[in-house]
Amino acid sequence: MSSGTLYDKVWDRHKVTTLPNGQDQLFVGLHLIHEVTSPQAFGMLQERDLEVARPDLTLATVDHIVPTADQSRPYSDDAAEEMMSELEQNVRDADIEFLSPETGEQGIVHVIGPEQGLTQPGKTIVCGDSHTSTHGAFGALAFGIGTSQIRDVLATQTIAMEKQKVRKIQVDGELGDGVEAKDIILEIIRRLGTEGGVGYVYEYAGEAIEDLGMEGRMSICNMSIEGGARAGYVNPDETTYEWLEETDYFQEHPEKFEELKPYWESIRSEDDAEYDDVVHIDADELEPVVTWGTTPGQGVGITDPIPAPEDLPPEKQDTARRAQEHMRVEPGDTMEGYDIDVAFLGSCTNARLPDLRRAAKIVEGRQVPDDVRAFVVPGSQRVQHAAEAEGLKDVFTEAGFDWRNAGCSMCLGMNEDQLEGDEACASSSNRNFIGRQGSKDGRTVLMNPQMVAAAAINGEVTDVRDLEEVVSV
Repeated sequence: MSSGTLYDKVWDRHKVTTLPNGQDQLFVGLHLIHEVTSPQAFGMLQERDLEVARPDLTLATVDHIVPTADQSRPYSDDAAEEMMSELEQNVRDADIEFLSPETGEQGIVHVIGPEQGLTQPGKTIVCGDSHTSTHGAFGALAFGIGTSQIRDVLATQTIAMEKQKVRKIQVDGELGDGVEAKDIILEIIRRLGTEGGVGYVYEYAGEAIEDLGMEGRMSICNMSIEGGARAGYVNPDETTYEWLEETDYFQEHPEKFEELKPYWESIRSEDDAEYDDVVHIDADELEPVVTWGTTPGQGVGITDPIPAPEDLPPEKQDTARRAQEHMRVEPGDTMEGYDIDVAFLGSCTNARLPDLRRAAKIVEGRQVPDDVRAFVVPGSQRVQHAAEAEGLKDVFTEAGFDWRNAGCSMCLGMNEDQLEGDEACASSSNRNFIGRQGSKDGRTVLMNPQMVAAAAINGEVTDVRDLEEVVSV
């Protein structure tokens, strides 16, 4: 088993005891909740006449069902209004801080935690959402949990978990123009598979990772779960500390920054740490990656051919055939030129300010065709307001994009933002499962934000490197 890694150190520091079933009980440093997975857990507490143990270590927002066009109450969707009302009641009763749309701080839960400075190195963080792994970008151990586990954390501020193995993914070299963090993680999932990380957490390291800003690191850790890993993380460094020092929490408590920094340094993986597995990726060889199928692992470089099912491992052949039939693609073709009907720039993977800035450089001065629906959905109200102040909203709307309010939106189609019929969508989100974006016949092509912008302008999947405005990360 691994030793000397950040994962081992943080796990040991938060371990309360080993339970009779062999699992470890861990103290939880931050519990993030939202409107979809928490109501049942609060109901379980009420049935047992239990109170929330640590409301001060709990933070709530609304993201999955919140409308992004008209946010006036009551919401037009009865189910959305019911979930929102129940969350409001629960947080009021438990005295939990709630970042609602009225606060100006609302957003996708995995965007607001880092924004607020509450996501910190060496913390254990949980949320009833699979993409909680995002917070690992700061050197936290962050896990998505189920409803019964949400109940346990609310009641005890602890969780029972089995320790995983650690795989180090070393990404050396330098990313080329138009190649982003999203392409790194899509390539990792393509190589290792959607189940390749089962039983592991991923430590992302190497020159290409260290050169990324925090937003790029969050994009990579966000999709660890798509590769089957229980979590993913990056060791904290000066890039991490510079981000944290500018957040509200540490602006208000500068003494805490100096107090905590030695701890953050101490939990970094040792130079002689032992790993259960090591994988090497050469960033110099990467190009923009897009998906051709119906899982994030069915990806390909933009200039590379779509694989023939018979050339894949036997266990992947049937899935590939069904995916290619659904997506209407042919082996040997490339994804360049694939017609799209919708372009979605958003989600907890790629809806932060630098993502929007890079995409805006691509669309500025250009126009979305009349037959393409294009959306920009900022990851939080802070991102939204900052982007509007910079003039990014004007760039997008003048190009024909629909500028929306913050929320999960078309990533999973739990509000009005959905694909219709068999529309094909160029998406900066994290999942391309059949039906994920609201239509069982819809087709989703995952790609980085600049690639989404290029696809929106051309009405087809486009190699963004062919455009003059391509941006280096």
